[in-house]
Amino acid sequence: MFENIDLSLVNWSRGQFALTAIYHWIFVPLTLGLSFIIALMETMYFRTGREEWKKITQFWMTLFGINFAIGVATGIILEFEFGTNWSNYSWFVGDIFGTPLAIEGIMAFFLESTFIAVMFFGWNKVSKKFHLTSTWLVAFGANLSALWILVANAWMQHPAGMHFNPDTARNEMLNFWQVFLSPVAIGKFIHTITSGYVLASIFVLGISSWYILKKRELFLAKRSILIASVFGLISSVMLIFSGDGSTRQLVHVQPMKFAAIEGLYNGQTGAGLVAIGIMSSAPGDTNSRNVKDFSFHIEIPNFLSYMAYGHFDAFVPGVNDLVDGNAVRGFIPVRDKIERGKLAREKLAELKTARDKGDTARYAMLKAEFNDNNFKDNYFRYFGYGFLNDPNSVIPNVPLAFYSFHIMVILGFFFLLLMILFVINIYRNNLENKKFLLRLAIFSIPLAYLAGQAGWMVAEMGRQPWVIQDLLPTVAAVSHINTTSVQVTFCLFAVLFTSLLVAELSIMFKQIKTGSK
Repeated sequence: MFENIDLSLVNWSRGQFALTAIYHWIFVPLTLGLSFIIALMETMYFRTGREEWKKITQFWMTLFGINFAIGVATGIILEFEFGTNWSNYSWFVGDIFGTPLAIEGIMAFFLESTFIAVMFFGWNKVSKKFHLTSTWLVAFGANLSALWILVANAWMQHPAGMHFNPDTARNEMLNFWQVFLSPVAIGKFIHTITSGYVLASIFVLGISSWYILKKRELFLAKRSILIASVFGLISSVMLIFSGDGSTRQLVHVQPMKFAAIEGLYNGQTGAGLVAIGIMSSAPGDTNSRNVKDFSFHIEIPNFLSYMAYGHFDAFVPGVNDLVDGNAVRGFIPVRDKIERGKLAREKLAELKTARDKGDTARYAMLKAEFNDNNFKDNYFRYFGYGFLNDPNSVIPNVPLAFYSFHIMVILGFFFLLLMILFVINIYRNNLENKKFLLRLAIFSIPLAYLAGQAGWMVAEMGRQPWVIQDLLPTVAAVSHINTTSVQVTFCLFAVLFTSLLVAELSIMFKQIKTGSK
């Protein structure tokens, strides 16, 4: 049934999900980081008793609240889309994917939604200690919510802790801890939340810098910069190290994504790392596999091999090795994986037929085959390839992955440098004379959002065509619904989300101009 799927339905469903995810990620990272910055500020108020710190806390808390409300709205819609637009996906792995999402709702969302009321409305109604505790619990709740969602996303990138039940044609969880403590999940969580911390730090730095340039709210601005720059510096270091670790993982769990983000088409021994480059293709050639050269690039010799395997002379597979195969290096051609995947699908169809017809002998034989480790390792592991026909379809948009990754990396190091400069100048009490640095901080706010969106482009677009790596391609995950309904809701969501964003920015700008009064 999947061979006759309407590709326009797939593309519109992907577009609608991407639209929702992009808007959602505009609001979420600020929530993750700003919640902890606010908690640190209120801690200063609790320790010093100075009313100025209370005003600072309440000012940033107002901006947090505006952003938090809209982030929740987009997040709820995003989760509903798994059922409306991706029901085949939800059926295939709902037992696994639904578990962390359910825990997120019960454990994390209820935690933050309960104590956020105390945080906003509990001033002078509860004790200072209880109010401070509530603020910290909101911060932990927001980040705990991110944890479970990222665990679910990491499982899609690298399935673990599960087995396939041929009777129900569903994947079922075997080991919760393998899902929860997967190295991919841990790396993704640390990298994602620290990116939110850096964005929130830059958000605070930029607004505070605007106040200094306007010679307004100087106490608020300088104290906010002190906390945000130190918090941001620590977060930037963690962001870079976690990003490096996550990238190293890719060569083992998602080698095609790794080749794409590095622009590597032909595998190399002692491969160089392209720090900066502009990709080019042969004139008039529209085949993405022929984008093999760079019209301009700066390369660090042998460093990609070292980054991937810890050896400067290690072989790093490229796109062509992964598609066409490399017998010497042990890479199976995609065409062979497709044949093995189709055989696994045929066996599953035969098992269903035997069960429906009451052919117990045939059913028992096929069931035993599905439980055989040799079949699992050599055939079922390529189950998702059975939905594909063209080996080239496993290649993501290489230029998009390459540029998104490099934009993210370059901006990550830029943010680290920015934090260092702010820490130095706040220590020297010299910020008011550094007008260029203050203006640079304001300009860096949209750059922080750009870096975050680029990171998710790498994570999601870089693994196409897979919804679940090697197990389920996008074309097989979509719901069988009318394309027109997806187009209509896409337009409605585009208008709704844009309106919410405009409203949020309008309210925020008004609040910033008003200040802490």
